[in-house]
Amino acid sequence: MNHIVLNHLRNGQFHEAKTLIMDADPTEKARCLAAIEPSYRLAIFSELTPREAVATFLHMDDEEQAGLLEHMGKAEAARFAARLPSYTIARAVALLSRRYGDDLLALLPAKKRESVQTILRHDADNVVRVMRSDHVAVTADTTVAEAMARLRGIENSPEDMGAVVFVTNAEGEYLGHVSLTRLLRAESNTPIRNLVNGEGVTAGTHDNKVDAARLLQRSDLPVLPILDDQHRLAGVLCFSDAMDVLEEDVSEDVYKKAGIGSMVHAKDVVRSEKLTSGPIGYSVRVRLAFLMVTLAGGLMVGGVIDFFEDTLAALVALAIFIPLVMDMGGNVGTQSTTIFARGLALGHISMERFFRSHLVREAMVGLAMASVIAVLAGTIAYFWQGAPNGIPLLGVVVGVALFTAVFTASILGFLLPWVMVKIGVDHAPGADPFITTIKDFTGLAVYFLMAAWLLGAHIPGA
Repeated sequence: MNHIVLNHLRNGQFHEAKTLIMDADPTEKARCLAAIEPSYRLAIFSELTPREAVATFLHMDDEEQAGLLEHMGKAEAARFAARLPSYTIARAVALLSRRYGDDLLALLPAKKRESVQTILRHDADNVVRVMRSDHVAVTADTTVAEAMARLRGIENSPEDMGAVVFVTNAEGEYLGHVSLTRLLRAESNTPIRNLVNGEGVTAGTHDNKVDAARLLQRSDLPVLPILDDQHRLAGVLCFSDAMDVLEEDVSEDVYKKAGIGSMVHAKDVVRSEKLTSGPIGYSVRVRLAFLMVTLAGGLMVGGVIDFFEDTLAALVALAIFIPLVMDMGGNVGTQSTTIFARGLALGHISMERFFRSHLVREAMVGLAMASVIAVLAGTIAYFWQGAPNGIPLLGVVVGVALFTAVFTASILGFLLPWVMVKIGVDHAPGADPFITTIKDFTGLAVYFLMAAWLLGAHIPGA
């Protein structure tokens, strides 16, 4: 069905594509919406009835849910999120930018906001982050008929959530569970206490989500009860979520080896989709914000050149090598950021071992490259402009300036993206502008200061 919808959209037949999606079941709706561009996705999603919208949303991946909420805008997203389970909102908010997520939470009803924040206070690897609360729990005095009525009232939940009824005492302490099969075979007026199985397999609210998922995988239950410190039923881990957790755990071998987690990859998925196929205004706003750094940096670099105008006038040959100093550092910085980004995506860079392993190695690489380039360029500068014009030390000036620019850009090419990842800023459009500004400023400053010192050129203000 996806390819039919896509063909309609390519041919400009939006109404036909929308009709196909609207007539599909929630699972198929979610698949189709995930395959189309964000602008079409939001336009079609906004025409669903509230119940259809919630059902469809719950069948989307976490990244798709986060992207859709962000495209809605904060006010509309908050109105819609108020109808969602707290655990679903928490997963989506964890993938949104911190500012957007905080603003979205602030617009939620107080009770819903507090519930979501309680989930988010747990570590990303904690089972509470994937725990559901829309299970059916009854007391031991409840009859079979009452329990079945509660099961019929479940909406928009995975099928495995309705396969078990959990039993607690009046204080909420967990007593055990009753399967749907056993309920169907029992008399309608039978108390649940006569059917309840023992506690069986359970997990705690402090357990790791991967450990809990593997525990459920080994058990014969479709859902795993999660108990708090007081042995009360806090929520459940359903089988479909457990399989997602295990799949995510396997994917971490690709997205990370030991540090950034698939959460960073998921955030990059949301950011990448918005930058490549989201609203043009978003791309312009994000990229311009970082380019303002380059604009300000360019003006600062221009100020450095203006400050050393007399030095340039005294030795015109200095101007020949200014583009070399600036461009070489820029190319090295771009190389380093590209290598960092690819290594991060493929799991070859560990955020935990960044300083003692990757940054040290890049510093050694940068040192070697800077030495080779400095010697080569300095030698060329000496024979080309230095010796013929009676300024043999020009080669030293060019070599030292290039060494500084190349080594600085190499270090910054790894360090700045790392900092941006750690603070949650998108490093794709943001690293290069900072690197360009810093290496241009330091490279040219060293270049002119060395010229003033070694060549005896005029120093401004001296």
